Amino acid sequence: MALMKTSNPALSNSAFENLSRAQYGGVIDESTRMTLNGTVNKTGILLLCAVATAAWTWYVFMQANNNSAFAVGAIMLGGIGGFVFAMVTVFKKTWSPVTAPIYALLEGLALGGMSALFELKYPGIAMQAVALTFGTLFVMLLAYKSGLIKVTQKFRMGVVAATGGIMVLYLIELALGFFGIQFTTINGAGPIGIAVSLFIVAIAALNLVLHFDFVEQGVAAGVPKYMEWYAAFGIMVTLVWLYLEMLRLLSKVRSRN
Repeated sequence: MALMKTSNPALSNSAFENLSRAQYGGVIDESTRMTLNGTVNKTGILLLCAVATAAWTWYVFMQANNNSAFAVGAIMLGGIGGFVFAMVTVFKKTWSPVTAPIYALLEGLALGGMSALFELKYPGIAMQAVALTFGTLFVMLLAYKSGLIKVTQKFRMGVVAATGGIMVLYLIELALGFFGIQFTTINGAGPIGIAVSLFIVAIAALNLVLHFDFVEQGVAAGVPKYMEWYAAFGIMVTLVWLYLEMLRLLSKVRSRN
């Protein structure tokens, strides 16, 4: 079965290239093959890792009387460290059983710091974002498994193109930010800003559908066991993105009140 490209580089078609049964003479022992249950379990482990460090960051932040400097430090350490280990995981897939949990732990630090800062300004927003993120995950999984959303080539290309456009927008914002140029309309709490956030959240959610389909194809192809960690890592990357965009969307809505 051909493995199609997704918009998440961690789950691109190159991730499974040359990992089919043919590479192993047509036979791979069941215990050494990627399974759906194994991938689900690995995803759960990564989520627990992220939640653990996020909770620790949150606890220390609160105990330190809402020390913003600590939260910013956690965001910097987790964000930069997470990016480094994400890149290592992408290019060294066989290391994913080690690098994926480290990535999740580091991202937890960043998410905990970010959530604490948002919570300081908008009480209750963190739990709302968590609920919406996991709610979206389960809804998209149900929509995929029920066949309500079918992963066709046109669907895949549309999500990939939209995600690429969003990534370009992020890079442009980052570059212009160094010169003090801000996209106030897009990032503001006006109708356009909220509409943009809703669109980004929708695209992030649709990426989850591509990941579900990609994992199923990997299982069907009988790729090696370590790819469970790699696939779980890819899903985790999108969940982090979705959660952060949920925080941004909710903060825009709350700031209007």
